Amino acid sequence: MKDEEKLVIARNKKAYHDYFILETYEAGIELYGTEIKSIRKGRVNLKDSFCSVDDGEMFAIGMHISPYEQGNIFNRNPLRKKKLLLHKREIMKLFGQSREKGLSIVPLELYIKNGRAKLEIGLCKGKKLHDKRDVAAERDAQRTIERALKEQ
Repeated sequence: MKDEEKLVIARNKKAYHDYFILETYEAGIELYGTEIKSIRKGRVNLKDSFCSVDDGEMFAIGMHISPYEQGNIFNRNPLRKKKLLLHKREIMKLFGQSREKGLSIVPLELYIKNGRAKLEIGLCKGKKLHDKRDVAAERDAQRTIERALKEQ
């Protein structure tokens, strides 16, 4: 099978800063016509979004899709709950792990793959302040090493 092209529309940089990503899943999103047009223009914000499970269905909450300019009466509420399309066993697995271990389910990336909008969600564990400092120190040390190698 040919490797699919993936056009990244939005990335949740705050999630990578605030969480350790343990597992990732690809989910489809139930959207309306004006929402997908707005997504294709790149007018999406994942910054403060999260996922929750209600009645065996998973929803993305807080994902902001700006109203489409030419959408007039067909535009939807930008912050409405968006239903995520996953297999039932994946939803139950994620729900169980998030309840049992105190983990969070966070949207990481929104992209278009084969003409369909997909959301990469991650099972995440929150970082403490000292963890964030350790990651920053490690990144700085890596940069210093790369600079030293580049100068030689």
